[in-house]
Amino acid sequence: MTYPQVRLYIDGEWTEGNGGRGDDVLNPATGEAIGRVPYAEPEDTDRAIDAAATAFPAWRDAGPDKRGQILKKAAALIHQRADEIGSAMTLEEGKPLTEATNEAHRAAAQLEIYIEEAKRAYGRIIPTDPSMVLSVRTEPVGPVGAFVPWNFPAGGPMRKIAAALAAGCSIVIKPSEETPATACLLASAFADAGLPAGVLNVLFGVPDEISRRVIASPVIRYLAFTGSVPVGKHIAGLAAQVMKHSSMELGGNAPVIVCADTDVAAAARACATAKVFGSGQVCTAPSRFLVDRRILPQFTAALVDELREQGARMGPLANARRRDAVHALVTDAVDRGATLLTGGQLPAGPGFFYPPTLLTDVPADAAILHDEPFGPISPVTGFDDLDEALAIANGLPYGLAAYGFTDSAATAEKLIRGFEAGILSINHCGGSVPNAPSGGVKESGYGKEGGPEGLAGYLISKRVSHRLTP
Repeated sequence: MTYPQVRLYIDGEWTEGNGGRGDDVLNPATGEAIGRVPYAEPEDTDRAIDAAATAFPAWRDAGPDKRGQILKKAAALIHQRADEIGSAMTLEEGKPLTEATNEAHRAAAQLEIYIEEAKRAYGRIIPTDPSMVLSVRTEPVGPVGAFVPWNFPAGGPMRKIAAALAAGCSIVIKPSEETPATACLLASAFADAGLPAGVLNVLFGVPDEISRRVIASPVIRYLAFTGSVPVGKHIAGLAAQVMKHSSMELGGNAPVIVCADTDVAAAARACATAKVFGSGQVCTAPSRFLVDRRILPQFTAALVDELREQGARMGPLANARRRDAVHALVTDAVDRGATLLTGGQLPAGPGFFYPPTLLTDVPADAAILHDEPFGPISPVTGFDDLDEALAIANGLPYGLAAYGFTDSAATAEKLIRGFEAGILSINHCGGSVPNAPSGGVKESGYGKEGGPEGLAGYLISKRVSHRLTP
């Protein structure tokens, strides 16, 4: 596999930027440099913003059908190039190749769904006085600024790009400097499909430098961010200073409630599969396992077996910083009295690998039960009463995802009503899907991605009162 060249994409042109700054891109499986990512200077960022402003009116006025023709070509090219995109993703982020290639296909499917959603961005006529026509019209909000992390190098950027472009907005996006090639390959597909210059602009660089400049610009009318809660609060604060609408898809610490009446083996298999997916570096990953004490030994043993088996196919963590943070959470829990049943050791050899880890008897003050783990750690705790379990599940400020396992329809409904989270899964650990909304409550953010709710953030509603003349 050959790692592609990484460049900035501004106003339809590929560029190394004006200042010569940049950094190495590392292969997390080896820790070795495989490429270099150039950094945007302030003038590069300004040029991208100006390009988005210039391109927006024509893209807005093209209408959903003409826009859709170009975007469908881009989606087809991404499907065709999924192997190439997946290879770059594996090199720079560490996902197993099959998982990475599938992510590329899902990104293309996400674009295809938003193309169709844009055709259904209806307004409405409101009955009123016969001499008046009262209507609500939807229009693109304007140029968008977007920021995404490294854990889904194709899916993360595409969530923002697909919604913005389908709605009729132009966009300036800053993907992660740790996984830049995947974003460049996506941009190449849009360029080759005939997307007009300036509609899509891709920047890399010092995050705070770019974000402050993009957010402050009066050209940018909407901000879309995915990342950690602390950084999200910082971005939201900057947006509030200039009264700019935004969506925040932030972190979580997803609870899993496993009831005594469930199929224990199936529940353990589903939980392990979700836990090792992306090496646990998924904001919606199951993270706190609350298990009815009547099946606690059985479930724990089954989960250990599944983690050991499935972990053999898991890739590395994305970087040394993440590996060290995960190990620090495990060390903290063990130091406080937790029991380590599997994993928990830094492996010898190159790269940033870390084994799936299961902890029991975790004390309530351990950091793993409060901080987002963002790695393959599974703390398992028993409960005696479902209300008690729900209270523990809802006891953190996060509210992104939650999971429940039960064979009782009544219990499932109690879980659905009781969980404080924006994404719920019962008897499986499904992730986000492009045709339905995903997003959190409480400190896990606001706004939605996916489905018509995801498109809505990129649109404004304009109320029009038209008095008819005789």
